[in-house]
Amino acid sequence: MPLLNSLINWINIKRIYQIELFCKYPNDVQREVLFNLLKKARDTEWGKKYDYRSIDSIEQFQQRIPLQHYEDLRPYVDRLRRGERNLIWPGEIKWFAKSSGTTCDKSKFIPVSKDSLEYCHFRGLRDVMALYIRNYPDNQVLKGKTLTLGGSHEMDQVNNNSFYGDLSAILIENTPFWTEFRRTPSTEIALIQEFEEKVDKIIENSIHENVTAIAGVPSWYLILLQKVLEATGKNHIHEVWPNLEVFIHGGIKFDPYREQFKRLIPSNYMSYMEAYNASEGFFAIQDEPYRSDLLLMLDYGIFYEFIPMDQFHLDNPKVLTIDEVELNKNYALVISTNGGLWRYIIGDTVMFTSKNPYRLKITGRTKHFINAFGEEVIIDNAERALRIANESTGAIISEYTAGPIFMNADTKGAHQWVIEFVKEPDNMEHYISALDNALKSVNSDYEAKRHKSITLERPHVLSAPKGTFYKWMKLRNKVGGQNKIPRLANDRKYLDQLLPLLETADI
Repeated sequence: MPLLNSLINWINIKRIYQIELFCKYPNDVQREVLFNLLKKARDTEWGKKYDYRSIDSIEQFQQRIPLQHYEDLRPYVDRLRRGERNLIWPGEIKWFAKSSGTTCDKSKFIPVSKDSLEYCHFRGLRDVMALYIRNYPDNQVLKGKTLTLGGSHEMDQVNNNSFYGDLSAILIENTPFWTEFRRTPSTEIALIQEFEEKVDKIIENSIHENVTAIAGVPSWYLILLQKVLEATGKNHIHEVWPNLEVFIHGGIKFDPYREQFKRLIPSNYMSYMEAYNASEGFFAIQDEPYRSDLLLMLDYGIFYEFIPMDQFHLDNPKVLTIDEVELNKNYALVISTNGGLWRYIIGDTVMFTSKNPYRLKITGRTKHFINAFGEEVIIDNAERALRIANESTGAIISEYTAGPIFMNADTKGAHQWVIEFVKEPDNMEHYISALDNALKSVNSDYEAKRHKSITLERPHVLSAPKGTFYKWMKLRNKVGGQNKIPRLANDRKYLDQLLPLLETADI
């Protein structure tokens, strides 16, 4: 173990130096990333189509290659899944991350090349550990195992030489064999398709392991950890895994779940570390333990661009490079990657909190907001307002979603919230007022629309029985993996699906 620790420390020191270097020279690093991508892809069908060999500036790249949505990429994806090569990235692509489709209901199949696996996704995972070890030099995380709650994958029906599934399953399937000794459960159990069967097997096979870290999506981990306590009869998780020290989480905002994790793991020594990764790439890491924003990782083979959200719906929006962004403005994220995504709009919105180094926070989705009355409420507004309302009333929430109540001849407009509480507020009217006032404080457009209730009434809040959201996701076949509960919508599609389930719900 001392020899292993010395080797790991040497590798970490070298990597931390590289991270400090791209923090110091972000523009140079990003330019180098772009031209390495162009060079590698110049002989692909896509590279020839846009004559990558002749591109000699970032401006020329932006002028020549149009912005892409998944619908634009799909014809190439269909051909890749049939086994064609050298289309958008050199060589064969055998793995496709099946996205849960939070931007649209149809599944998306994101190409995952060998380069994106090694130099983006796996490098991101290694950097999470490197930064954790730097921040907590007395850690004991490598003396135990990491518990993973991943998704599943299956053979592609289009081509039996390609596979698709959750990104987490693709990562598990492609990690070196020796990682099996540092991870629990086994690969066979981790890749079980049926979520409830997987959870039962994980409990059966992992409760006696020395688990020092857990990694995954907070919402699904809450279900697992609660079932661990039910199965063992213990009061909290440290009675099961006394050496558990860190939860590496991502996929969704952690704030709504923080109080629940504190109840399950009541320890001042438990650390929480956020990673911003998606099917399309690994983007950012919480590099400082007492900051809530994330360091944008600039040397993973991803070239970043940003569309100001006030221009997002224009036919020809202004697109900025990293040196042009401003703090505290909302941007749609655009990426060009070593997986063959070119000027691809992934559907996430971000806001920069620092430019030295570049740190950001995830603010929501380009299509997940409420703007039925000109109020422009985004997910970041909702999360902040809920946190304020919870703190002022002592409430704890498990899940939520919200959408508009449209005006008619007899009623004004409003926002309808369906919230599953772990601990309900003592006074729901007080909670609604707290939520309303908090939304006014974080969003001036909402405040203007609520003035004297001329346009918008106070929020309408419905308390959902325990298990409602799990039941809803199960009915939609979106349980486990990287599936996410849609938080906001500009129509009533999700609310109208959910409301009939409020009478009874259980897990």
